[in-house]
Amino acid sequence: MHVSRLTLHDFRSYGDVEIDLEAGATAFIGSNGQGKTNLVEAIDYLSRLDSHRVSGDTPLVKAGADQAIVRAEVVRGDRTALLELEITPGRANRARVNRGALPRTRDLVGVLRTVMFSPEDLALVKGDPSDRRKFLDSLLVLRTPRLGGVKADYDRVLKQRNTLLKSARGRRNVEIATLDIWDENLARTGAELVTARLVLLDALAPFLTEAYQRVATESAPDRRLVTAVYKPSVELEPDLRDQAVIEQALMAEILRRRPDEVDRGISLVGPHRDEIVLTIGELPAKGYASHGESWSYALALKLASFELLRADDDDPVLILDDVFAELDQGRREQLAGLVGDAEQVLVTAAVAEDVPEALKGHRFRVAGGKVLRE
Repeated sequence: MHVSRLTLHDFRSYGDVEIDLEAGATAFIGSNGQGKTNLVEAIDYLSRLDSHRVSGDTPLVKAGADQAIVRAEVVRGDRTALLELEITPGRANRARVNRGALPRTRDLVGVLRTVMFSPEDLALVKGDPSDRRKFLDSLLVLRTPRLGGVKADYDRVLKQRNTLLKSARGRRNVEIATLDIWDENLARTGAELVTARLVLLDALAPFLTEAYQRVATESAPDRRLVTAVYKPSVELEPDLRDQAVIEQALMAEILRRRPDEVDRGISLVGPHRDEIVLTIGELPAKGYASHGESWSYALALKLASFELLRADDDDPVLILDDVFAELDQGRREQLAGLVGDAEQVLVTAAVAEDVPEALKGHRFRVAGGKVLRE
């Protein structure tokens, strides 16, 4: 799978731009603030309907414009699909495939599959549990798009339940008739999401182990073993993957914690409270890993995601956004060797010398709002 053409209208810093791309490695070279990351962000956004830089849509639309359009031709084998997304802050976005409107925008997720690695990914190791949950759910939906509906349903139920709890905050003796219904919905949708996350981590585990060992070649043997362990907000048997049993466990814990939830006005049980504990050797990576180990771990998570998606189907598009400036020459060449066989690799860099020879391939110069092929 690769993107053969990208067209942007009023996206980020671009009024109108159209570039032709090819399989293999492509580097976008330009000083900071010239718009090179905007190009790869647009491609990644078409894949996941999410930005690695911002949480909302408003910054994606050029200042002064009402709407942005991202369009890409995606080649998969001998077929080409035209993907189009209209981004309108404050309103529902609209998506099309081959000029046909999709019933729901989220149906676009997974038509194009990308894996992006950027400096922001250090948050996967050093950041809050929400960063790791977001990573896992993004990969989950990209791998199995129908689970996007499950996640959306869970978020809706959680929001409604929290609203109800806030309205009853501190009123422990007041019976909330409708809370039982939301409890059941939270346990049902939450169990499906937790089960899917557990299964995904099982599938990711061997790829993560291999990826970290390939990345952290200079680490001591006892610092080259990594794990990603799911820690739910309810006690479960380590190998439990039965959705019905997980639903029962969630329901029991929800009922047990109800007085606390009414007192605090917030839901305390469910996958929104879960953690993914990353370890190196026998210690948690967060708080114990060095900066170099954290960087290697974040990269290994993304490489493992790439290999998992590749094992399922075609190669996803691999995006390396401004990562080589953080690495010495040896690590640059090492990373290039790890990703060089991907069908398409898109690289951004401030200076051409930062891009390893193996990834130079096709090259564009980005400056002053223009993207020119060299």
